[in-house]
Amino acid sequence: MDNNNNFDWSQKSVFVQEQTGGVAKRFFANVFLWMFVALGISTLAAVFMANTPAAMDYIVRTNEFGKSGMTALGYIATFAPLGLVLLMGAGFSRLSYGALLGVFILFSLLLGISLSTILLIYTAGSVVACFAAAAGIFGIMAILGYTTDTDLSKFGPILMVGVVGLVIASVINWFLKSAQFDYIMSFFGVAIFTALTAYDVQKLKRIGAGIEENGSQIAAAESGKLAIMGALSLYLDFINIFLFLLRIFGGRK
Repeated sequence: MDNNNNFDWSQKSVFVQEQTGGVAKRFFANVFLWMFVALGISTLAAVFMANTPAAMDYIVRTNEFGKSGMTALGYIATFAPLGLVLLMGAGFSRLSYGALLGVFILFSLLLGISLSTILLIYTAGSVVACFAAAAGIFGIMAILGYTTDTDLSKFGPILMVGVVGLVIASVINWFLKSAQFDYIMSFFGVAIFTALTAYDVQKLKRIGAGIEENGSQIAAAESGKLAIMGALSLYLDFINIFLFLLRIFGGRK
């Protein structure tokens, strides 16, 4: 009888360990699921807009002198995603899971509409090649961030300073319109967001471990909201790597 009881208890322990060990994996899987959903929505929106002249006229319009310019809706589609990102960050604790997910989907759609203009500037071959290269870089750094034993958190502040520097440089170059400065800045952009990918993946791995340790104290909706914000971070890392690669290697029409 004692042997049977010990055997049953050990089996139960293994089962519990497997169940709890899956919490972090499910969280991580949800992060990448929502990231891929966002990428799919953005890609479909961009392709649809670029191949539908009537729809594209709402974003970009050519005047009587043959010069193309952004319309009011085009500017809204360009800058609205930034506002939605700020909304998601500032309203994380106040927004419900459904509301946060809705904002995330809307963000993906508007960014896809905004990115449709690159299909008018760059050749389809260079867009596909840079997208594939970005996917390769992102995948390698994601694996590195997940598997490395090195603590990457100490690089976080440095990378954030780099991102802020890129934003400031982009604003300055908005007025300077220097192609050479933009070209140099693109290399820094690729390097910064490549490193950020590994950093963000390791951070999300730790968040997943924290959810697993405190599972009883974290509601499912809260875990879902964290997964959406994690997907947003990785989505932005990937998109920025892609756009900076396109600036460097993209062939213009």
